[in-house]
Amino acid sequence: MRKAGSYLFVYGTLLDQENEFSVYLAQNCSFYAKGRFKGALFDAGAYPAAIFLSDSSGYVYGKIFIINTPNEVLKQLDDYEGYGTDQEQPNLFIRKRINIETAKNLIPCWVYLYNLPVDGLLPITSGNYFIKNL
Repeated sequence: MRKAGSYLFVYGTLLDQENEFSVYLAQNCSFYAKGRFKGALFDAGAYPAAIFLSDSSGYVYGKIFIINTPNEVLKQLDDYEGYGTDQEQPNLFIRKRINIETAKNLIPCWVYLYNLPVDGLLPITSGNYFIKNL
């Protein structure tokens, strides 16, 4: 297995092939597996908002990628996601490493989680941003 910092879990706009950062991701990462984590997904308008809830019965679904150059790629994605001390505070998203379930095992992955209250956001009960059964 690769070192822990090499994996990224993506569940939203970075999977949209028309998004320029999705293209960047495809050029700098390799698909590893489909995955999911316990939590909830919300529609925040132009993007989804995922929160991690270890005691949830629901899941957020997405894909795991192996990052070719983690420091460089994560810096670019931090800027895209509005994460970091140089971004507007509080950050819209935070980057955390959590265990992502695959069909075979758990993989520690970086994931961008929503960092603001979800009150008033519509839940995406499927847990899949591309299947919006609101």
